[in-house]
Amino acid sequence: MSRPVLRPIATSFVVPGPAGVAVRDRLKCLAPRDVEVLRLVGAHLGSLASRDLKTRCADGLQHCMDRWAARKQGLTGASSSRWAGAITKASHEQWGLARRGQAACIRRLEAGVATIERRLALPVGAPGVKREPGGYRSRHEWFAKSRRLGVLQDRLAAVRADRDAGRVRVVRGGRRLLNARHHLDAAELTEPQWRAKWESARMFLSADGESGKPHGNETIRIDPDGQVRIKLPAPLAYLANAPQGRYVLACTVTFRHRGDQWAARVAANQAVAYRIHHDVTRDRWYVTASWQNLVVPASPLPVALAGGVVGVDMNADHLAAWRLDAHGNPVGGPCRFSYDLSGTAAHRDAQVRHALTRLLRWTRRSGAKAIAVEDLDFADCKTRERHGRRKWFRQLISGMPTGRLRARLVSMAVEHGITIVAVDPAYTSQWGAEHWQKPLTSTTRRVSRHDAASVAIGRRAHGYPIRRRTAPPPHDQSDRAGHRTVQAGPSGRMREGSRPPAKDHAHDARSRAGTRTRDPSVPNTVRDTRSDRNRAQLSLLLTEQERCGIPIP
Repeated sequence: MSRPVLRPIATSFVVPGPAGVAVRDRLKCLAPRDVEVLRLVGAHLGSLASRDLKTRCADGLQHCMDRWAARKQGLTGASSSRWAGAITKASHEQWGLARRGQAACIRRLEAGVATIERRLALPVGAPGVKREPGGYRSRHEWFAKSRRLGVLQDRLAAVRADRDAGRVRVVRGGRRLLNARHHLDAAELTEPQWRAKWESARMFLSADGESGKPHGNETIRIDPDGQVRIKLPAPLAYLANAPQGRYVLACTVTFRHRGDQWAARVAANQAVAYRIHHDVTRDRWYVTASWQNLVVPASPLPVALAGGVVGVDMNADHLAAWRLDAHGNPVGGPCRFSYDLSGTAAHRDAQVRHALTRLLRWTRRSGAKAIAVEDLDFADCKTRERHGRRKWFRQLISGMPTGRLRARLVSMAVEHGITIVAVDPAYTSQWGAEHWQKPLTSTTRRVSRHDAASVAIGRRAHGYPIRRRTAPPPHDQSDRAGHRTVQAGPSGRMREGSRPPAKDHAHDARSRAGTRTRDPSVPNTVRDTRSDRNRAQLSLLLTEQERCGIPIP
């Protein structure tokens, strides 16, 4: 029976740090006049953004720089040149995001069609081989899947036609909120509540930063004292309460998180982008400041792993972590950081942040300077064509926020001075349970499969094989289970050869036929020194200084 072919293991790499920073603060104690002005400006610019997005989608693949300039020129008269630039840039980014989503949809449909076609070609009831699903269990299931194949093929043809024509299907405010209008009971919303959410989502109050301008932004300006000034569009200039067509809000802003970094950029007139949005549920207004970080080269992998690494295995309800030293050996015991991914998105995000905060603090206390995580992507494991009736497993995978957790971990680790290393996730759980779960289990410590997987992840980050050395042989006449199972370092002594030392046999003993299979140990006496080594015994009459080679004055 041939051994299964394993897929190649990708090389571990250091995850680069975040390219930007975003902080948020609430606009407290807004006057009624301030709220009215924000609504009018947001609604006016939102209508311009909707019109520009329609124009960009109509251009399709024929869009060029001349068309971009024409769009911006058409919007400048109804707003300003800077507002028009921000609107056209946002429309172009939304069109590009829709195109990337379209390409991902095509790949997902192609994978589903290929899987169903392969299974339909197999006999009914054929078993699966090598982790691949076999034929369908019954004729009824075969018939149902054949009909689903036709549905997927029609969808694939439609999406391909849209891609070739450069046509995307987007809506400002979100498709989910748009569809909720037809299912208000299921969304637990009334028509006025939905209308308020819809109008808030379609507002546009975003301004790009400009280096060299006062306080880093000419459109929405926040000075170091926290005073907010908004450049009003031309049709709404009559609402200004400050010179140069600006409106000054009655409240001030204080960024609690990274406030020192924001203040330094504002004082140096470096670019800072701002976005003002309204939370309808809480009836609160917020402002988000964002800027780009300086590009810092990532630390080389050997440097990041010099002080050891913490291997982390992500699961549906907890993070399993174990610290490994520089030689890939587990140190201490495992640690688990639990979280609850049920409830709202805000609750799940808070749970992830809390678990990552505890993980980073534990890593700093352990002395490690790096965390190894799996480079996970479950995009190909969420379809029913891949796992069939295992709906619970698909729901479990879909509920794991792998992308958000990794992004959060990278951004939070930078503040703690910890490097993130991404490793290939292939076979970590399987090989970790096979080679590390039982040896690490003791009477006082119970090691789970996930704890063993964290050890495997840490060893793969170091570049060591996951498999441990073979256990010592049982007791017999020549070996008393004396072989060590610890890993030898790369600078260990090499073998001395296969020539037996003279003290192992008598001077008149017959030589054994054949080749000696076990290498001898290194001799400690002068009589048994190998002939290829030059060793000399020092005279007993030498002084201690002469023995050590110290010159005598």
